[in-house]
Amino acid sequence: MKNINSLKNSREFGRVYSNGKSYANKYLVMIVLGNDLDCNRIGFSISKKVGNSVVRHYFARILREIYRLHKEVFSSGLDIVIIVKPSASECKFREIESAFLHLAKLHNKNMQ
Repeated sequence: MKNINSLKNSREFGRVYSNGKSYANKYLVMIVLGNDLDCNRIGFSISKKVGNSVVRHYFARILREIYRLHKEVFSSGLDIVIIVKPSASECKFREIESAFLHLAKLHNKNMQ
């Protein structure tokens, strides 16, 4: 199985935060910025307000899986940061997947 490229350090996250375009809904915030690479990189920001480390790791795993299942929705060459809002703490996989796809649709609509 191929690994998903990820944003690694705070400088990369900061560049996306300061220059990227953001989209939000009830559970997630997605910030997208083009990069000069031929692949997408994704990073997750999950605060302690969402839950303890077990809950935060759960969200990172399911978001990574949702991205893996739906990565064809995004064009190539993007840095993507997903921020999980505290309201998502009680959500199940399908609700988070729906919120993620909603944000991806908003991004694609604005790209055209």
